[in-house]
Formats: sequence, C-alpha cells, structure tokens
Amino acid sequence: MIIKNETEFNGMKEICRIVAIILQRMGQAIKPGITTGELDQIGHDLLNNYGARSAPMVCYNFPGYTCISVNEEVAHGIPGSRIICKGDTVNIDVSAVIDGFFGDTAATFAVPPVKASTQKLLNCAKQALHKACSAAQTNLPLNGIGLAVEKEAHKHGYTTIRNLCGHGVGLTLHDAPEGINNFFDKKDKRLLQWGMALAIEPFISEKEQYVQELADGWTLKTPHDSAVAQFEHTVVVMDGKSQILTLPY
Repeated sequence: MIIKNETEFNGMKEICRIVAIILQRMGQAIKPGITTGELDQIGHDLLNNYGARSAPMVCYNFPGYTCISVNEEVAHGIPGSRIICKGDTVNIDVSAVIDGFFGDTAATFAVPPVKASTQKLLNCAKQALHKACSAAQTNLPLNGIGLAVEKEAHKHGYTTIRNLCGHGVGLTLHDAPEGINNFFDKKDKRLLQWGMALAIEPFISEKEQYVQELADGWTLKTPHDSAVAQFEHTVVVMDGKSQILTLPY
C-alpha cells in the first residue's frame, strides 16, 4: 500500500497502535504453565475490546486469532494445548484489521531462565530490525532492507531465513510490494516510494536458511530445529527515515 492522504495515514496509525498494544499485553502474560491457546484467548479478547478482527482469520481462515510459535517452531504456529515452560522462546505475531486497514507486528519472547545464547540471538534480531527499518527511505533500493538484515546476522555468526520475508501491508495483510527479502538480492531493482507501508520482519537463525511446513499445513520450523528469532514492525517509508507505527515493544 502507498498511503496517499491523511485519512489513510491515520487509519494505519490506529490499527498499528492496536496490534502493538495487543502484542505487548500478550508478551506480559507469558509465564510457565500457560498454554498457547490461553495466550491466544487474551489476544482475542483484546481484539474484541478494540473492535478489530484477526487478519489471519479474515484473510486466510487461520485456526487462531494470533500466530504463536514455540521453540523449534519459527512462524505460523497454531495456538492450542501446548504448555509454555521455563526457558522456552515464544514468538507471537499479531495482525489485525479495523475500518479496512491492516497492521502487523511480532516479537520473540524468552521465558526465564534465559540462556546467554538465546539472549544473543534475540539481541541480534532486534538490531537487525532496527537497521532494516532505517534502510526504508524514499528512493533507496528495496533490497537495501535485506542487505541490512543479512549484514547484521553475519556479523554475529548467524544466518537469515531465505523463504520467509517481509511484505507490503495496509489494504490487506499481504499487500504490495511483495517479497521483502531478509537477504541481499542484487537482481531486485525496485525502489522504495514515499508513503509505502511495509511489514519488515527479519528472521535470524543460528544455523539454517530455510523453513519447512509441518503436517498441520501452517506451522513452519527449521529442518534441524535451529533456533530462530523474529521481530516485526509496520513502517511507513519517508524521506530520510521511516516512521515506525507499531511501537512500543
């Protein structure tokens, strides 16, 4: 989506404010003994409170209000009976729609006690997101976002997941431009335009570069259970610096 006027900009700001609050509240509710289904119910109740609807449900008939992925799961985890334990990592992806505008955000949370290796991976993923958002500026190459992510990952000895990527967002959950890679693709000659609304979401992996789909048709994991951390913001491309709409977390 390319935002064309103040009405569209305000619509995007509102839905992004909502998903950011829901993500934060769900993250605060994570504790040993809670199930992913119970976490998802918190997301459902908050969506209802704001008058918003789950974007994965609306767009894809996803069997949950939010995507919750634990440990070896990387993305699109289906909420259910899985119990969260000490030392787990929990990725929560919240995307929703209100008044025709879609917002998208995600974060990976670590349940204490947190191993040093886990914290290092999370720190790298957060920094990769920060640098990727900074690369989203008017008239700069779109592939500069992937370059920023890949450079940060390699600096710390990690890889990026190559078959998961960011995307445009706004008038639907997956909007134009499609395929915002988490690696540098020299063949991608697209330029960023002022007003583009983007969901930027680095996936940083300890070892592996690809994920595979499980038999449930949704959940994605690395083939050898390498740990992955992901953080996601919805941003709007501006001159000089993008504006992040999904703060805080």
